[in-house]
Amino acid sequence: MAVRAAQRGPGETHTRQRLIEVAVRLFTRHSFAGTSLQMIADELGVTKAAVYHHFRTREDLLTTVVEPVLEQLRGIIGTAETKRTPHARAEHLLTGYVALAVEHRAVVAVFATDAGAIEMLCAQPETSDLVDRQMALLAGVTPGPAGHVNATMVMAGIAAATGPAMLSLDDDALRQHLIEAGRRALGLRAPRRPTRDETPHQQASIA
Repeated sequence: MAVRAAQRGPGETHTRQRLIEVAVRLFTRHSFAGTSLQMIADELGVTKAAVYHHFRTREDLLTTVVEPVLEQLRGIIGTAETKRTPHARAEHLLTGYVALAVEHRAVVAVFATDAGAIEMLCAQPETSDLVDRQMALLAGVTPGPAGHVNATMVMAGIAAATGPAMLSLDDDALRQHLIEAGRRALGLRAPRRPTRDETPHQQASIA
């Protein structure tokens, strides 16, 4: 189990953060299954015991790595589920997830494309439920199997396109390309921007 934040001093917090950063880099390079705690210790230049002080297992470390991303995802999904129409729900989920994926490129690549990491994380009921809710919001635009195929393509495409191969593309451009591609795949039209003359009620009806 990881040392609780309340018990860590500034030095330990810094070391813990460096461990997380090195772990993400090695997970990306060697995969989750191909990265050991000893490799992380060697990369950081510390003993394996120093890694154990913060994380007892790779699974503990991976959970810590993805938790901030999952917390943001919970908020995006929760808000999307309050929207009035399937299209509005899918639009909110798509734009929110794209922003999250671009902000946390390396972590999303590990979470969404590494088979070992996916298996471990999806074995946790809460994480599996988040994935199911996310897919349902995107698939809801098109009834039947086609909706699920479209949603799967969008989720996989976003994860792949935020990986190392796209590091040369700046964040704003990548976000825009991903949102436009996601809308085309899902059959969404860009939301119409309200005009100054519209009443608050009319503006609210757009959401």
